[in-house]
Amino acid sequence: MEKEKRIIVEELGKKFKIGFKKSQSALARLGSVFSGREARRIIWALKEVSFSVKQGEIIGIIGKNGSGKSTLLRCISRIYKKDQGKIKTNGKIIPIIGLNVGMQPRLTMKDNIYLCCSLFGLSNQEIAQKFQDIVKFSELQDFVETKIYQFSEGMKQRLAFSIAISCDPEILLLDEVFEVGDEKFKEKSANKIKELARKGACVMLVSHELWMIEKYCNRVLWMDKGSIKKDGETGEVVSNYKKIN
Repeated sequence: MEKEKRIIVEELGKKFKIGFKKSQSALARLGSVFSGREARRIIWALKEVSFSVKQGEIIGIIGKNGSGKSTLLRCISRIYKKDQGKIKTNGKIIPIIGLNVGMQPRLTMKDNIYLCCSLFGLSNQEIAQKFQDIVKFSELQDFVETKIYQFSEGMKQRLAFSIAISCDPEILLLDEVFEVGDEKFKEKSANKIKELARKGACVMLVSHELWMIEKYCNRVLWMDKGSIKKDGETGEVVSNYKKIN
């Protein structure tokens, strides 16, 4: 029985307008200051990106900074509006982008668990049932009544990941989540990702940690200048990537 496709991306394009300085006379520069207008140009962060992801797949996304990795996840999660192409998703999407899932710094860890889980569609009763498991997985039992602004980046990452995996994701999007935190927690989190995949979720993981990509991903997208340079088996793609980076 063929596995269902969770994500289908066809000819995806995303552009940004950015300001830049160009050669101008002193008078023209002065005029732009007072008018509030500045020269702008269009940058295509994603260009003709096409791929699909099936149930159970764990896909690593690699590439240099500025290659379009994070923009791709933001488009799939609807944080960014696409400019070209099609994106079709089948399942509950939970993104962890920027080491948070909508956490509020002036609320306690407990309040943030209830807030974030509710944003991902859980009822208060469901959150109450999952609450202790979230706390236990995060290993932050001593900080339940502590406000988030007092957390380190590593603590925020633990909490964000713990919340996300407890909200029954069918499509889990992770943007450099494992760049912060100790090796033990990274290992535990990666094993949890594999468990979710066995249950039918798909996972897309942006990371510079190639050892983790090699160990846990069964497929890799290599992004370069907004396009997919290579899409294939993990060992082959990562090996080719290492040769030129």
